[in-house]
Amino acid sequence: MNILVTGGAGYKGIKLTTRLLSEGFDVTILDNFMYGYEPILHLVENRKLTILKQDIRNPISDLHKYDAIFHLAGISGFPACAANPNSAVLINVEATKQLVNSISKDQIFINASTTSMYGKSGKPCNEDTLIDPVSTYAQTKYEAEKIVQEKENTISLRFATVFGLSPRMRMDLMVNDFTYRDIKEGALVLFDSFAKRTFIHIDDAVDCYLFTLKNYDKMKGGVYNAGGDHLNYSKKDIANLIKQKIEYTIVDSDMKDKDLRHFTVNYEKIRTIGYTPKLTVEDGIDHMIKAFTFYEYYSHFKTI
Repeated sequence: MNILVTGGAGYKGIKLTTRLLSEGFDVTILDNFMYGYEPILHLVENRKLTILKQDIRNPISDLHKYDAIFHLAGISGFPACAANPNSAVLINVEATKQLVNSISKDQIFINASTTSMYGKSGKPCNEDTLIDPVSTYAQTKYEAEKIVQEKENTISLRFATVFGLSPRMRMDLMVNDFTYRDIKEGALVLFDSFAKRTFIHIDDAVDCYLFTLKNYDKMKGGVYNAGGDHLNYSKKDIANLIKQKIEYTIVDSDMKDKDLRHFTVNYEKIRTIGYTPKLTVEDGIDHMIKAFTFYEYYSHFKTI
């Protein structure tokens, strides 16, 4: 099977690409490499890997030759989309529309969506819950998802907030950010510490992509929450899980979160088909504590 991964050099994309190659697939990465080339250098020698340096906003030549497309490319997260709202629309929505309109009915299209669109009601949510996006990121991902679902040969996975280590690290994800700050600064200031959301280890997210590919006939045309019922936590819960492993100070502030998400998610739909995450938040924290004792995060986009 010949597979295209858009955003294949990104946080999830590089780990998905690595897994697909290990399973024997022919894989093409499409990425503009705005965060650098180093994360994929260890894969370049693999004969089954092809690399396209390209912006997702431009038409993809020979798109028809791919049996399956994992669409991960986009501006991800509240801070990046808030800082670049026009680009968020062009990349997350318009580029997705162009891509989806270019695929044939015989191709498999698996879209990376998000549970962020459930908003801040504080209530349990499933795939039929009324969508209430509270950020540009959530709004653009919902608009993209609606475009994707117009085609019957597509699947959208509404992922929980991902955490864990990757060759292309992201530090704007809650568990990653909290763990890094706790180790480097010895203190953590919480805004709206009551707020709940749902989490998934990056390796389990990759497993979910592979599970979806293998169960395409059962899942095609659908939207699925991607995660596990046992991984719903509040911010305070996450802070306390880290505190069980390292000593630091938690400051519970009265300040409000500009990206308040507050909900729990039901994963019965995908669990019924056979998918359940294996790794815990504690597993991810352990991995990151080991890494962050020597790792110093650097980015051209880092402001402090």
